[in-house]
Amino acid sequence: MSGHNYRFGIEEEYFLADAETRGTPRRSVKPFHAEVGERLPEAGRELLQCQVEVCTPPSTDFAQARGVLARQRATLAEIGARHELLVFAAGTHPIADWSRQLPTKGDRYRGILRDVGLAGRRSLICGMHVHVEVPDPAARVDLMRRLLPFQPVLFALSVSSPFWQGKPTGLTAYRLSAFGELPRTGLPELFMNNSAYERYVRIMTRAGSIQDASFLWWSLRPSIKFPTLELRIADSCTRLADALTIAAVFRCLVRLAVRRPELNAGLDGVSRALAAENLWRAQRSGTGAEMIDEAREEALAYAEALDGMLALIAEDAEALGCVAEVANARRIVREGTSADRQIAAFEAARDSGLTNRQALDAVVDWLAATSRGAQAGPG
Repeated sequence: MSGHNYRFGIEEEYFLADAETRGTPRRSVKPFHAEVGERLPEAGRELLQCQVEVCTPPSTDFAQARGVLARQRATLAEIGARHELLVFAAGTHPIADWSRQLPTKGDRYRGILRDVGLAGRRSLICGMHVHVEVPDPAARVDLMRRLLPFQPVLFALSVSSPFWQGKPTGLTAYRLSAFGELPRTGLPELFMNNSAYERYVRIMTRAGSIQDASFLWWSLRPSIKFPTLELRIADSCTRLADALTIAAVFRCLVRLAVRRPELNAGLDGVSRALAAENLWRAQRSGTGAEMIDEAREEALAYAEALDGMLALIAEDAEALGCVAEVANARRIVREGTSADRQIAAFEAARDSGLTNRQALDAVVDWLAATSRGAQAGPG
């Protein structure tokens, strides 16, 4: 449907850190959250008290989304400074100890922690979610299935979680490993049609496994609140420009899949297994990974896989007015992801003679400064 405008919305999750220690806040964060609630009514709470979430209103304009997110990030940083807190976007907190985190009060959060136990307490992670409105909400399950192969390529652009519990992980994105301890995470299953998906949700609900479909925490899912397809795979993006790029590329991919119903129509179990392998490769190496191409039965350099995806959506980027944001994906590859920058900051600090903890402090400082609004534009 070429006339559909594919409205989108972006949700970002951020960490709070003690401004002095860079670790878990030493004082109550209730005053911070109270002021945020007064000044940013669109902000919300997450599973743990050391997190905060914001969202943009539905839009078709990336300049508008950029302005909203830049204002929200700047306001959170300002409020944080008054409460001796740093606010930053990353998939994991480089320093904080999960065992010291306090859960957010509320029936939903209490229910989740009761259901998943220690795995929920260990979920010290932040992500970015992108909603894209589709012309036919009943087609979202088909779109979810056919967009599966693109998810690892998108994810690699977002990687921002190379540290966990005060240690380098050897990965660019540890967040997925921590999140994977929870049930119903990772890539969605290959439901062949909407009826199959609805049957699955009905059985899971009646069996008491979930309250509703919002407890399916897959990397891509139909929203139960909005007529949207929701991308959930991305790490929280330190640089605002990166967040906008991932949102723009995903929006274009949704339009591509709608206008080309034959695209990836024949996916099977092999396709899902290869997507899972590509996701692991991206988790380990980010944009330095090689991506397996199912049709060619060989691995391609990430830049080549990205170029192939961008060529497919060139028409969609033009139609949706986000050519600059989409093109910025190549800058991420050229200049490095957030994970690349964090690792570089850590290694430079260690090379200068700083201790492991001091080097991680430098990483948190970079995350906070960059999250405040540096590089707000597409370049």
